[in-house]
Amino acid sequence: MDLKEIKQIISLMTRSDLSEFSIEEDGLKLRIRRGTSGPANFVPAPQVQMIPAPASSAAPASAPQPPATAAADNEPGIAYIKSPMVGTLYRAPSPENPPFVDTGARVVENTPVCIIEAMKIMNEIQAEVKGVILEVLVENGQPVEFGQRLFKVQVT
Repeated sequence: MDLKEIKQIISLMTRSDLSEFSIEEDGLKLRIRRGTSGPANFVPAPQVQMIPAPASSAAPASAPQPPATAAADNEPGIAYIKSPMVGTLYRAPSPENPPFVDTGARVVENTPVCIIEAMKIMNEIQAEVKGVILEVLVENGQPVEFGQRLFKVQVT
């Protein structure tokens, strides 16, 4: 990916309601967010095992929602891990592996909790909160929307 392609992506984001974009290509991971201070992040892509996508129709993107971070929603001591993108959620790194987390699992900010496939790219989602998983809110292989609650967490 070169600078010209990155500028085209930024231009597209400026002309549309797109607030976040991420892509992995040739060992490079690019994530661009609108409305945040600071430059775009360039980091080496983690090794993620590819999981075949189930045949399903893509759902249209909904209107932008609050930032997709683990934030309390009027419940003291409770946080929600939310989807940072539209895609298909996978709870395990591959079909033969156990889920990343289940109810009762302790998580910290960098604990992987699931993978969301978006545009044939597997994106590992981290907890971004410290606590205990109280409830898994999305089934494996289900489509998710930007900002959708994925996990309910008791903050510790």
